[in-house]
Amino acid sequence: MEATTVRTQEGFSLTVTTGKRDGLLGKLGIGNTAGIDAVCCPECGLLRLYADLE
Repeated sequence: MEATTVRTQEGFSLTVTTGKRDGLLGKLGIGNTAGIDAVCCPECGLLRLYADLE
């Protein structure tokens, strides 16, 4: 597996919602997001996505 970059058609990287925030932003309905790390097998093309939670 090799690291790769996944982007939307508009060129932005993908993110995933991980849950609600505490405090004022959470009350406004804004959730936490995390970036996505992608790895791809150069032989078979299998693509796996992992949330970057750190």
